Amino acid sequence: MNSKLLFSTILVVLSGFAQAQEAKNIILITLDGLRWQEVFSGADSLFLRDAEMVKNPQGLYNEFWETNPVKRREVLLPFFWNTIASTGQLYGNRQLGNKVNNQNTHWFSYPGYNEILSGFADDQRINSNDKINNPNKTFLEYLNQKEGFAGKVLAFGSWDVFPYIINEERSGIPVNAGFDQAEGEHLSDKEELLNRLQTEIIGPWTEVRLDAFTHHFAMEALKNQRPRALYIAYGETDDWAHENHYDRYLWAARQTDDYIKEIWEWVQSDSEYRDNTTLIITTDHGRGVRKDTWLGHGSSIPESSETWIALLGAGISPRGEISEKGQWYNAQIARTIFEMLGFEYPDEKAAKSLKLTSSN
Repeated sequence: MNSKLLFSTILVVLSGFAQAQEAKNIILITLDGLRWQEVFSGADSLFLRDAEMVKNPQGLYNEFWETNPVKRREVLLPFFWNTIASTGQLYGNRQLGNKVNNQNTHWFSYPGYNEILSGFADDQRINSNDKINNPNKTFLEYLNQKEGFAGKVLAFGSWDVFPYIINEERSGIPVNAGFDQAEGEHLSDKEELLNRLQTEIIGPWTEVRLDAFTHHFAMEALKNQRPRALYIAYGETDDWAHENHYDRYLWAARQTDDYIKEIWEWVQSDSEYRDNTTLIITTDHGRGVRKDTWLGHGSSIPESSETWIALLGAGISPRGEISEKGQWYNAQIARTIFEMLGFEYPDEKAAKSLKLTSSN
């Protein structure tokens, strides 16, 4: 074997070994209401130059449009398509027959998040966005009861309903959401600044803070508190869509893509997290495809159940965009996380895992 071939073989073996490492830490990330259409095809030509949805149609067109949808999606989500697509997996391109859906039949936020976090739909009891403590235990709560994870599970969200979805009162998991501030005796200088700025920089919504605060609070906690399981729920994509601001929806999606890149690059730079941490990224629901339906979602809009899932890191083979025809569900995430960590999921109602090591 010549030296070049030997070196290439070593690289392939090492790459496969790194991917095969068992996950020790999990970071779950959600982007509220981001459609699969933008994830897999980039900016929508039906909306991009609509003056009712965009303040500067020509400027937005110049910023996001490419004739080739593969290039167009890279412009919108460069980390997804330059990093996850080469070293991770992406499910949900329905143009390839690869379908991901909600298991629940309501197709809005609380039922969607319950499904992701608990592993099953609960259509009877979880049927509104009301601030009611979730009767179901989430995978976060189950992890918080395990040796090595107790006290090492954290959650951050832009929407102020997350303390109820995760049932902070029962689970004991600290949930920084809505307009919560960082608390504790040893706050970093950045956390002190974020606490102050959050009272000074007010977004347009009364129940949802700007994602920048959610992201930077979470990053500081990741660096300083060293969680084994971290959940970050970004919200601006959905909220700008509800207000019919397609430009801000796109900007929020691209900004969150950059946030995810920052998380991943930090994880891979840190000896405690490098090569043993898995990122799972998804959305709680889809939304309509026409001008009169895209800003909403729910059981009256069929496309609202259409979602997607992306995975990167330990235990995830580099299969890129999954092209196999088939059906997957958000409900499969909870059991998948437990199996990646080497545990049996304790709730038999939870959907089967994604079976990431199989050919699907």
